[in-house]
Amino acid sequence: MGREQWKKIWVGSAGNMVEWFDWFVYATFAVYFADSFFPEGNETANLMNTMGIFAVGFFMRPVGGWLLGRIGDRRGRKAALTLTVTLMSASAVLIAIAPTYDVAGYGGVAVLMVARLLQGLSVGGEYAASATYLTEASAPEKRGFASSFQYVSMTAGQLVGLGLQILLQRNMSEAALHSWGWRIPFVVGALGAGIVFYLRRSMLETEVYAESGAAEQQDRGTLKVLWQHRREAFLVMALTMGGTVAYYTYTTYLTKFLSKSAGMEKSTASLVSFCALFVFMCIQPLAGMLSDRIGRRPLLITFAIGSTFLTVPIMTMLKHADTFWPALGLALLALLVITGYTSINACVKAELFPTGIRALGVGLSYAVANALFGGTAEYVALWFKNAGVESGFYWYVAGCAAVSLVVYLTMRETRDIDLNRVAAVRAGEKASTAGATSVTPAS
Repeated sequence: MGREQWKKIWVGSAGNMVEWFDWFVYATFAVYFADSFFPEGNETANLMNTMGIFAVGFFMRPVGGWLLGRIGDRRGRKAALTLTVTLMSASAVLIAIAPTYDVAGYGGVAVLMVARLLQGLSVGGEYAASATYLTEASAPEKRGFASSFQYVSMTAGQLVGLGLQILLQRNMSEAALHSWGWRIPFVVGALGAGIVFYLRRSMLETEVYAESGAAEQQDRGTLKVLWQHRREAFLVMALTMGGTVAYYTYTTYLTKFLSKSAGMEKSTASLVSFCALFVFMCIQPLAGMLSDRIGRRPLLITFAIGSTFLTVPIMTMLKHADTFWPALGLALLALLVITGYTSINACVKAELFPTGIRALGVGLSYAVANALFGGTAEYVALWFKNAGVESGFYWYVAGCAAVSLVVYLTMRETRDIDLNRVAAVRAGEKASTAGATSVTPAS
């Protein structure tokens, strides 16, 4: 890849990292601030309430996928990416200054809710814009490799959050962390978002989007056009289902699972997650490169088979892995399996849509699936735990993967699809399908 392509990938990835840092620190620090916003009582119930607000953010993601996806298709990928980081910065500031229950009663919960809604709006658009941008910015034979940096940057954001958590755990008392220390990462996130805003203002637009021209501008990024590609939209939702549940199970929920269910010290659980995620981050580009050679479907099918049949035994053994090395080994095994999905899911989804509907098609479809399955994963896990049947969650994750497996087995290969399909689709025209979806060129 040329220098300009690397620059586009770097700027897109750096912004994505900060976006996901802000998104994930809510989940990783929830164990410290959950009791601050609700009356004293059942610790698990308070954590469930806090994670319920976390899930609410996911239900705003379809709105972000629609609104910012529309902007990305009509005004450019750069415009959408700049707006997403602005919204994320505002949400981080709100959480950092949110009043506790002792100060403002449920007023603090209201502030949290508004902040999570803004975060949901931002991340809903970020995924669409970054997946589209990274895929379009790369050479055709390197799309799997380039798009893998979406999860490299997502994981890097989570690693920075976990690293900050470990640093604070080792230098602050438990009481201080519960009292005010949990606010620090949100201040850091707001500052990081400000820096990324400056970087994204000078980023370059992708050639694929720029070359598509301004023809039929009124039809770009509209639900009318997306309806013409409804098959692809439903395909994105179905292929996302298993991957997003598995991803959130072994990333944001893993630390809480190890500390609450396996009885591991919080600091040790955080270290397990940090080490596992670091390895996970490093192998994403390798899997992306592999997909450029052998195709996307083999990796997706490998993930789905592994997740379907290994989730229950891995989670069962993790519950009894109360020391560092056994837990790390099991976490690495799980994340290696998930890499078959995470490393290439961005380019697979982007490759399904033509240029003029790509950001909206990816963003809205993915966000709906995430709202239904990814955003509720932790809440479902805690519900099973509170009901005394925690193992039911393991089967739930395996079942979601099995559904996606059926999709992977029946979908077409997307590796060789031409991204330079014109965005303009006239009202009433039908998208034709001949091995790959194509759109009538603009005159």
